[in-house]
Amino acid sequence: MPLPTDTELTDSGLPPRGAGRILLIACGALAREILDIKATSGWGHIDLTCLPAILHSRPEKIAAAVETAVTRYRGDYDKIYVVYADCGTGGQLQATCDRLGVEMVAGPHCYSFLQGNADFARTSEEEFTAFYLTDFLVRQFDAFVWRALGLDRHPQLRDSYFAHYEKLVYQAQTDDPALTARARACADRLGLAFERRKTGYGDLETTLQRWSETP
Repeated sequence: MPLPTDTELTDSGLPPRGAGRILLIACGALAREILDIKATSGWGHIDLTCLPAILHSRPEKIAAAVETAVTRYRGDYDKIYVVYADCGTGGQLQATCDRLGVEMVAGPHCYSFLQGNADFARTSEEEFTAFYLTDFLVRQFDAFVWRALGLDRHPQLRDSYFAHYEKLVYQAQTDDPALTARARACADRLGLAFERRKTGYGDLETTLQRWSETP
């Protein structure tokens, strides 16, 4: 299943019709996971539109992009939810969602809610030297990590960038041996120890379940 690369993707491909329609405005890095949960749960009343995952490189732009999407689609849906955590916006996204009257996913970032916010808060106290990858980031490691940090042009910078990291934690949403092998290779490229941690969809799934049942 291809990931979205433009500014939006609505998985139904059709205008929403009828009462009870819900729109999820999400980070493109979560598109595959949301569509998998949606398909497994049989949520025909929920549509998905995604903002570019690369916005994580410019978190100061996330709130404005979300507001634009909410404003655009508000008249077409009964409820709109935002599938972002704070994601480096320093509370700006939460303030925007509060002002717009839409709910967002709780947590500081996707690493936290995919593992489960409570569990991540517990483990992160002892993991200050951990670098995290999700399924998406394993697939997109070159684009979002290696090239984004300029390591393709200046590989010597690796030791500077990752001097204070000790291990790479792969938060696995799925049981995919090929992805695990790729994640281990990413750890090797960064010179880090490797740990695979099966998180599944964590609080993302339980949050979407609650939203799907909200009258």
